[in-house]
Amino acid sequence: MDHFRNWNARKVFAAAAVAGIIGYLVGENHLAEIALAASPAKPSAAVADVGSKNIFVDIVKREKPAVVNIYTTQTPKRPRMPHGPQGQGDPFDLFNEFYGGQMPQMPRHSLGSGFIIDKEGYIFTNNHVVERADEIKVKLNNGKEYDAQIVGADPETDIALIKVQADKDLLPVVDLGDSDQIEVGEWVLAIGNPFGLSQTVTVGVVSALGRDIGAGRYDNYIQTDASINPGNSGGPLINIDGKVIGINGAILPGNQGGNIGIGFAIPINMAKQILADLKGKKGVSRGWLGVIIQGITPELQKALKLKTNAGALVGGVAQGGPAETAGIKRGDVIMKFGGKEVKDSRDLPRFVAEQKPGTAVELELDRGGKKMNFKVTLGDLREGEKSYQAATRGEESYDDLGIVVSDITPEIEKGLGISKGLKGVAVTGIDPRGVAAQAGIQRGDLIEEVNRQPTPNVGQFNDALSKVPADEAVLFSVRRGNSSTFIVIQPAQEPQHKQ
Repeated sequence: MDHFRNWNARKVFAAAAVAGIIGYLVGENHLAEIALAASPAKPSAAVADVGSKNIFVDIVKREKPAVVNIYTTQTPKRPRMPHGPQGQGDPFDLFNEFYGGQMPQMPRHSLGSGFIIDKEGYIFTNNHVVERADEIKVKLNNGKEYDAQIVGADPETDIALIKVQADKDLLPVVDLGDSDQIEVGEWVLAIGNPFGLSQTVTVGVVSALGRDIGAGRYDNYIQTDASINPGNSGGPLINIDGKVIGINGAILPGNQGGNIGIGFAIPINMAKQILADLKGKKGVSRGWLGVIIQGITPELQKALKLKTNAGALVGGVAQGGPAETAGIKRGDVIMKFGGKEVKDSRDLPRFVAEQKPGTAVELELDRGGKKMNFKVTLGDLREGEKSYQAATRGEESYDDLGIVVSDITPEIEKGLGISKGLKGVAVTGIDPRGVAAQAGIQRGDLIEEVNRQPTPNVGQFNDALSKVPADEAVLFSVRRGNSSTFIVIQPAQEPQHKQ
């Protein structure tokens, strides 16, 4: 009997090994199915309890009807074509005469995905799928097609809410899950409209959580190896319980073919948090703390004698803002916000944005090695941004370095948290692709000198730059928070072009 058991065990092991090799050859997404077919062992409880061929099959049958294909049309317009020199014929005169000054252009069409969240006809998708669209069409799994209207959109998170008018009894609805509960390694499915191939299903796992891909200040993407391709945008990412835990939104830049197994989805909880605002007419409201923050580098950790590089370093405090009112100062390191650990400076903007204006939040911070607690009543981010916009209406200069600088005004001091009496020009805008950003210049910095020449105003800043040969590096003296540093900016190797 023992010999028989050992022989059976060897057969199971051999079958599993073969399945593993085949799985490596044909792709990991098929590994589980091959292993189950090859092994005589009992399937897992999750699969067996469903009472179907495969748990994925049942999930797709339940959720696929609520996934929609989105087709948008945008008709671009051009300004009136200029006439040629006086007395000469102009090839554009014909277009000006017959088309009212507009060059005729073919409409642009784009494809995307979405999913119905309630019987009223509301549909979640990506903002980039529907923005600037003149016409939006939604096609259901049953072939029915409807016109859709944008109800609300949030470019900051790339989430949009659209709506169709349809018989409630004909609208299937997805089940929304809790993206805070997902873990790396969980099975997930993506359903969408890649490359115009409607209702395509791909399977993979959650590869990572909390990814920052540089798309926006609230980046918190779910990374998955379930294939996500152009056209999948706006479709659902579904867990093994059949609940939507994400909105498929992006692929790795340069991976337009979507074949290297890296896709990103917006956590569904981010969408649920702003759903009521999207349905309203005032836009998405978010909390505002009123600080300029930065990450803690090894050099800063050493200079500030910090025990850890966790947290968000306060480099500036907006005058009259919530943080200043609560007693927060430059140089403080915010370690916890509302009980949540600020592991990285990128966490804080997202934590603050999740709260509504007027919310009172407990903050824990490190001030000179001493732990302190503060209670802050958050302001409205929209009002804070108005202050910033007011702070950038002064004299400005946009140069080849990729920065916008402004003279210091009371509004600038308040909006950017600059101490009174400091001299220099404030960096109020920056091109992330420019040479200044690549060298380390940030919005909110104060440029005090250019090549050791003081720059107390925009005029002298421009004068100092004009004396630097185009092929030579520029030495900037930059104040950030309580400290100044030297930053060398190398000239661009080729002209910088706007996209």
